[in-house]
Amino acid sequence: MAKKNAGEQIYKVIEVIGTSTKSWEDAATNAVETAAKSLRDLRIAEVVKQDMKVEDGKVVAFRTRVLLSFKYQS
Repeated sequence: MAKKNAGEQIYKVIEVIGTSTKSWEDAATNAVETAAKSLRDLRIAEVVKQDMKVEDGKVVAFRTRVLLSFKYQS
């Protein structure tokens, strides 16, 4: 079995969706902060999509889809 070099690390990527009634930025922050409660070593958060929930012609919520990477523990 090959030895891992000290600099070689493996990361897992998951997708989460945050919501907010204020803004896409708040929705993204909510997604990251909520995920951080159960995931360790979060490294990168990448916004991949933003959309809005519309009711009766008015925006009622902002949604931000975020890819999160964290260190894979073997």
